[in-house]
Amino acid sequence: MARKTTRKKAAPNTMWGGRYALGPAEIMEKINASIGFDKKLYAQDIAGSAAHADMLVAQGILTAKDGRAIKQGLARVKDEIEQGKFKFSTKLEDIHFNVEQRLTDLIGPAGGRLHTARSRNDQVALDVRLWTRDAVDRLEGMLRDLQKALIDRAEEYASTIMPGFTHLQTAQPITFGHHLLAYVEMFGRDRSRLRDCRERMNESPLGAAALAGTPHRIDRRHTAKALGFDRPMANSLDAVSDRDYVVEFLGAASLCAVHLSRLAEEIVIWCSAPFRFIALSDAFTTGSSIMPQKRNPDAAELIRGKVGRIVGAFVALCTLLKGLPLTYGKDMQEDKEPLFDAADSIELCVAAMTGMIRDLEANPERMRAVASADYSVATDLADWLVRSVGLPFRQAHHATGALVGKAAAKGVDLDDLSLADMQAVEPRITRDVYKVLTVEASVAARRSYGGTAPANVVRAIRDARKRFLESPPPSSGEVPGRRRGS
Repeated sequence: MARKTTRKKAAPNTMWGGRYALGPAEIMEKINASIGFDKKLYAQDIAGSAAHADMLVAQGILTAKDGRAIKQGLARVKDEIEQGKFKFSTKLEDIHFNVEQRLTDLIGPAGGRLHTARSRNDQVALDVRLWTRDAVDRLEGMLRDLQKALIDRAEEYASTIMPGFTHLQTAQPITFGHHLLAYVEMFGRDRSRLRDCRERMNESPLGAAALAGTPHRIDRRHTAKALGFDRPMANSLDAVSDRDYVVEFLGAASLCAVHLSRLAEEIVIWCSAPFRFIALSDAFTTGSSIMPQKRNPDAAELIRGKVGRIVGAFVALCTLLKGLPLTYGKDMQEDKEPLFDAADSIELCVAAMTGMIRDLEANPERMRAVASADYSVATDLADWLVRSVGLPFRQAHHATGALVGKAAAKGVDLDDLSLADMQAVEPRITRDVYKVLTVEASVAARRSYGGTAPANVVRAIRDARKRFLESPPPSSGEVPGRRRGS
């Protein structure tokens, strides 16, 4: 006869109600609970609950007495969390239930009335949206600070000559200030993408309830306005299932991380002994455990390395969402850890890069020496032959190549060739050619819009300050150039 087995009856889950008589197994509790990471949303959760309570009172759904008790209780819960006195419980699954349970403990049955006309689905959609909006604002402000650091250093090095590279081979002389301003433009586009993302996300999902709306006579515009949104979301199904804004933020953060990594790579190269273009202080370098002479640009290398986890978060969210039918699935709980980690990582990278830019010291003599090598003014010679002799550019290019070959055979620079040597290749060359064969003349001549001439760089710095630094960053609930509620 088969042995009879018994199953111990677990305590019911009080948050799910009487339908679930058996409590979850330990492994279910472990996989289901999100409080370990979504407690990061406590401020947004409490703010959303306070706005919801105010609206319920205004609509006559809650009494004023209950509304006051809820607001006071929520304030106390927030204080407990921020003072480290709050005891989070995995049995209560998430930040929403943890806050609600503590609120009910503090104020009694009124705490249970707070969840009227909402669901955890629109509650978490609201919390994540508010958190991401705050993250966008922080990052946008930090990128502005990075741009300011780059612009300040560009002004300092507006006339400092360095080699410009293609294929990491010396191409033409440029100025260090011009090079730094290129990154100002990149980070300006990153800020623009963040502002675009913020504008689209600035709609409130609160009031969509579980997925279909609610029969209670709520005022979604009331809570939207109170929380700094432009409007409520138009479709309740979309409101609880949308995570586009998270994907957009992670996409913008990923491209920003790529830009940071490119600059970090250049810093690593510039610090290396063969280059010696810049030096970083001990604040942003480390030593070796065995080689006492080493000064390693670890901050730059770590920025370069963190791109993988930020881009990985973007890919993870796209993969998470690609197969989900409307509306909410528990899969969506997995949106938060990649979001939080990527936001922390990108902010750390921007802060470290800003510090390095302010810290670095250039080596103008070394930069100029490398810029002068490898016949970097050859294009200037070809351009001179076009302007002064009237050669078609292709013919000028061929003649210049012959002159470079002759200089290389003699082991000298172009400006060390005699006039006779030059005229042997192109008889119409005059002594005036020597005026364009210095790196100073080369950069000064490139006055076309966006070019590297020091005079251009000075104007570009002035323009960059106006475009990127004089416009204030958006405050919470506001989109640049757009009135709230428009």
